[in-house]
Amino acid sequence: MNGTPLKQIPARAIEWALPYWTRGEAGRQTPQDLFRVLYLGWLAAFVLKVLGSSWDVSWHFKWLRDDLAPPHLLNTVGTVIAVALTIVHWYTGYGVDRTASRFIVWGTGVFLIAIPLDLINHRVNGIDITAWSPSHALLYIGTALMLVGAIRGWYLGSGRYAEITRGRRALVLGGLFAFLLENVHFPELQQEYGVLELASWDRGQPYAEPTLLDFAANQMGQAVDRAMVLKFSLPIPDVVYAVYAGVMGVAVLVFARVMVGRRYTATAIAGVYVAYRCLIWPLLVGGGFPPSTIPFFLLLAGLGVDLAFLVPIRHLRPLVGAVLAIAGVYGGLLVQDRVLEAPPYAPEAWPVALAGLVVVWYAVEWFAGRRGLTAAAAEERIAAEARSVDREITAEPGASRDAAPEAESEATPAPAAVSEPTA
Repeated sequence: MNGTPLKQIPARAIEWALPYWTRGEAGRQTPQDLFRVLYLGWLAAFVLKVLGSSWDVSWHFKWLRDDLAPPHLLNTVGTVIAVALTIVHWYTGYGVDRTASRFIVWGTGVFLIAIPLDLINHRVNGIDITAWSPSHALLYIGTALMLVGAIRGWYLGSGRYAEITRGRRALVLGGLFAFLLENVHFPELQQEYGVLELASWDRGQPYAEPTLLDFAANQMGQAVDRAMVLKFSLPIPDVVYAVYAGVMGVAVLVFARVMVGRRYTATAIAGVYVAYRCLIWPLLVGGGFPPSTIPFFLLLAGLGVDLAFLVPIRHLRPLVGAVLAIAGVYGGLLVQDRVLEAPPYAPEAWPVALAGLVVVWYAVEWFAGRRGLTAAAAEERIAAEARSVDREITAEPGASRDAAPEAESEATPAPAAVSEPTA
């Protein structure tokens, strides 16, 4: 649309997209330009949702909740894009296989159901004391399912287009996993903000506005004192923070390393998330919102995951990797607590985190290998498809590379008015 006047862009976009609006089964051959637009849309949706949610949690540690607060509106824009993409995938079948489509549809459904449940919860119970509440959990679960569907859709589909290089495939896949890590870790912001909220009360300069503290105290039936602020800020047992990060957070990094296949994948994804938190921190604080601690220890956990993949014995890798990653989590928290600030984390619980991660790591590698969701499996599949296309071209000298997949597909081909993918 280069050179198109701004006011004509919506009409041109509709003109481009309308020929694709045909009913089809998931897995149909997707034109390259449409595939690119769909996944650019997913990246945009998740960027808006992450920005909105990051702002939202800081907002709730300062002011009373407001349904139309700016963070909610920003998050809503991302949700609207995600819902539109879900409808496109479900109706047209483009850009996803059947499994990816189901993940996306179910994730969107869970998220949309969680919204009114959360509103009802707030109407009945006032503010939520914790980010770990059931209605909030449904929001995270719904988003996680959407992300899993998008990850699978990109992983399976991006290798079919010569224009999408191996490096770009890995970059986008790693980016989607970074969004998944942010979503999985998001409940822990309760403790990361809460520990500094309590410290601000102890200094006699609470970050929370008096109206928020009064409302929370009335809801709990307590006076506005340190016990109330402690319950408001850190209502979750100390053991949860590091165990959850060491098992669930690291599991995301392990799955990313298996699927992306690059040497420093886990460290890079953890680094992207930590860098984002470092970037958003001064913006929020500069805007007058409360600060949070930053999970720098995730960098050590990610490095432990990557180092474990240097172990040549596959069945030994989860055990070695779990030791390295959990050492990174608890060691990093120890250093961070002494040098900067860290949430309460119950260091004596490290054996629980270690045992949990060993089990989950074995499960991740077994599942990925069984379902063909490894980087090696992706390269083999791409090579097999390329050989199939070459055989078709050899058999029919006049055929183009793009025509072969279309000929093999039982789905309805793209309308002639729309440009076909180019090799």
